[in-house]
Amino acid sequence: MDKDRYLYISDIEKHEVRQYQIGQQNGTLVAGGHGKGVGLDQLNWPTHLFVDEHYNVYVSDTWNYRVMKWAKNASEGIVVATGCPRGLYVDSSENIYMADYGNHQLICWPKEAKEGTVFAIGD
Repeated sequence: MDKDRYLYISDIEKHEVRQYQIGQQNGTLVAGGHGKGVGLDQLNWPTHLFVDEHYNVYVSDTWNYRVMKWAKNASEGIVVATGCPRGLYVDSSENIYMADYGNHQLICWPKEAKEGTVFAIGD
């Protein structure tokens, strides 16, 4: 939910993310919506979401092995992290903290970094 109380829902079957005002039926498309695929306007099994204070939507694009950032009103996203993302958090400096499910580790991706730094490893 963002600061204006809009709720964001990922749809893993439609490969998209929608924003809903409480009580709204259909929602507004904010990420994906062009079917399953690898294009910058597509998602493949979007799971976890994070919405920052500027209404950027970060999506764990699970089966594309990336985290996508979609700016408000964008027609496509940008890749901001790679791996096997599940949970994610973005701090006020736009550092991305990602649970890398496939590699059993937690990774911090600083803003505009080409690779992340592992800060915890699981069994």
